[in-house]
Amino acid sequence: MKVAYSAAYEVLLPGHVWPTSKYRLIAERLAGRAVTFVEPSEASWDDLALVHTPEYLDKIRNDTLSADEIATLELPWVPALTSGFRRMVAGSCLAAAAALEDGVAAHLGGGLHHAFANHGEGFCPFNDVAIAIRVLQRAQIRRAAIVDCDVHHGNGTAMIFERDRTVFTLSIHQQHNYPLFKPRSDLDVGLQDGARDDEYLAALRGALPPVLAHAPELVVYLAGADPFEKDRLGGLELTKKGLAERDRLVIDAARRAGVPLVTVLAGGYAADVNDTVDIHLATIEAMIGSSV
Repeated sequence: MKVAYSAAYEVLLPGHVWPTSKYRLIAERLAGRAVTFVEPSEASWDDLALVHTPEYLDKIRNDTLSADEIATLELPWVPALTSGFRRMVAGSCLAAAAALEDGVAAHLGGGLHHAFANHGEGFCPFNDVAIAIRVLQRAQIRRAAIVDCDVHHGNGTAMIFERDRTVFTLSIHQQHNYPLFKPRSDLDVGLQDGARDDEYLAALRGALPPVLAHAPELVVYLAGADPFEKDRLGGLELTKKGLAERDRLVIDAARRAGVPLVTVLAGGYAADVNDTVDIHLATIEAMIGSSV
């Protein structure tokens, strides 16, 4: 199975909650597995412009983001970060194209679902998933679906595709958590604080049939590790076993429908980075198993 990854994803964010080391640690633990790593280059500005406004991209390119815009981004922003994030966007584009060819593929990165067309939010300067879909819609597919299982609502993605009937957006998330402003997805499943495995999995089982009824030609799965019971930015109580069952439900639903599936990692902020790595690794291993 093809897996997009770049060592450039591990960026220095002093004191930040985002463990960018997780990407390298997952890649190291995949050594010897049935995967082929593919190295992304930087996404072109033209590809970024398929989703983001010229005014916003000019601010990124010319380093003219305001203090308020940087505060909303919640990153210690420096221009050098632009290259790594452009590479991460390209990684999602590569993995999505590989899924169309092979049926399944994964990206050890991505899931930057809080980025809007005209600004970044919540660690997300560019919306890689939206860009990957737009790139493929130029020539390869018409319809796509997003299954967003990050603990946080996919607000940027929902807004980008709000009036687009070719892309079905599902977000299953903790309702009383970031972001405060939650634009309407095609299907939103907001769970209460402390929801456990059984409640989460029952809700996901009910949500997947409408996704596949949309007849997508590609499903993009945001397999966030942050619904985990020990995540610092989440308030759900899923176990590692429950998260593995979540992965199986999504993978099996796409396989039964005969729809290519690409997985991106999205969030994961456990106090012990090894817990986050375990969860993401289990997702990739489940994808490998589905490709055999």
